[in-house]
Amino acid sequence: MGLIQQKERDYLVKEFGQKLVNDLRLVVFSQEMPCLFCRETVQVVTELGELSPKIKVEVYDFVRDQTKAKELRIDKIPALAVIGAKDYGVRFYGIPSGYEFTSLIGAMLDVSRGDSGLSQKTRDALRQVDSAVHVQVFVTPTCPFCPAAVRLAHRFAIESEMIWSDMVESTEFVPLAQKYAVTSVPKVVINDRFEIAGALPEDLFLAHVMHALSHVEPIQPR
Repeated sequence: MGLIQQKERDYLVKEFGQKLVNDLRLVVFSQEMPCLFCRETVQVVTELGELSPKIKVEVYDFVRDQTKAKELRIDKIPALAVIGAKDYGVRFYGIPSGYEFTSLIGAMLDVSRGDSGLSQKTRDALRQVDSAVHVQVFVTPTCPFCPAAVRLAHRFAIESEMIWSDMVESTEFVPLAQKYAVTSVPKVVINDRFEIAGALPEDLFLAHVMHALSHVEPIQPR
């Protein structure tokens, strides 16, 4: 039995047929030994690959294919890299289910276009980024506000070669969520040091990213 309902499949076939521009790769990392939701993640991605000839699915074993994992900077599983004409640094850690399924579909469309859809002001600012920025967005599948934060982080990664952005399903990676004291979602962590609670509009998210590049302390509230 498929994990994607027939009604959703029918909708996505039309959506992908109209909006996918270039081919894209869905690269999944799993493993045979016990792994929470690895099997389900592979199944969801495999089912997505059946919905358009422009979607190519690749499945790797995290242990046996360590060279590939390191090449794509994959450090935990289940993991999914969404790759288009190039690797934009769009990552999903944990099964993209619930509300996060919409984040995955949005990322696929954005990556296929190779266009972030960000404002010109944000694009101009991100051209000035000259050092690495790692964005982690902690989510849960039942959080209705999380997809907005995930989509925005992924769009920043698409726009700048210096940024890579991860969706992290906090209940699947409890030690990591504890490390960053994730008590509510969405929670955004930039370069392991700067934290944002909640989903922000594009201009404020940009301000936090730029601040993280040039300051030791996070932005203080008014």
